[in-house]
Amino acid sequence: MEHLGLSWNPLTTQIESHDWQAELYSDVAHFNRVLHNLCTDVWSYISIGFFRQIPVAGATGSSTMPHKVNPIRFENAEANLELSNAIFDSLASTLVTSRWQRDLTDSSAQRNIGVAFGHSVLAISNVIKGLQRLDIAADVIAADLESNWEVLAEAIQMVMRAEAIAGTPGMENPYERLKELTRGHRVDAVRLKEFVGTLGLSAEAQERLSNLTPHTYNGIAAQLVDHAKDAQG
Repeated sequence: MEHLGLSWNPLTTQIESHDWQAELYSDVAHFNRVLHNLCTDVWSYISIGFFRQIPVAGATGSSTMPHKVNPIRFENAEANLELSNAIFDSLASTLVTSRWQRDLTDSSAQRNIGVAFGHSVLAISNVIKGLQRLDIAADVIAADLESNWEVLAEAIQMVMRAEAIAGTPGMENPYERLKELTRGHRVDAVRLKEFVGTLGLSAEAQERLSNLTPHTYNGIAAQLVDHAKDAQG
């Protein structure tokens, strides 16, 4: 066996231990759940118009609405991932138990290993094809950002706290002050900049916030992504 690159288990009961299989199937099920979450997120972004699907020539949309481009790849993937995980979860819990290590439930259960992997592979194939037919609706995303200036409330709070540490007076209760301004209200660029002007910030901090927009406020996201990429080599 070893010259074939295989290893053997010197300690067994009446049957070969299935613990390694249970661990493998749990790992694949975990991956499937992450992919399932991607599918539901993409489906949601399509539904609100952030993503557009590129039509496939000759493809049928809806049975009664030919103009529609349904997110069928992601819906198909969701279904296959759910079926795959139903089997993997069953295998992971079933294969680690046996009546005195003698019953043959494992034999029947293991006949479905290929089915579980098959559903997962089919889902992955559909996700890849679906992602290849996506286009970012930059105009829709830009319009959504422009109509939600209240997202800058977080940035203003952080600057106020930093100013308080630096000794700038009047920086008390940043959360409560932003809550009063933004909760239950839509805030546009003019109103937010007027509010910033009343805070008594240092000139540098006020200029930085005045130049900030929902389009440019992404914190250190770019640095974090670069760090993650570097860590992966």
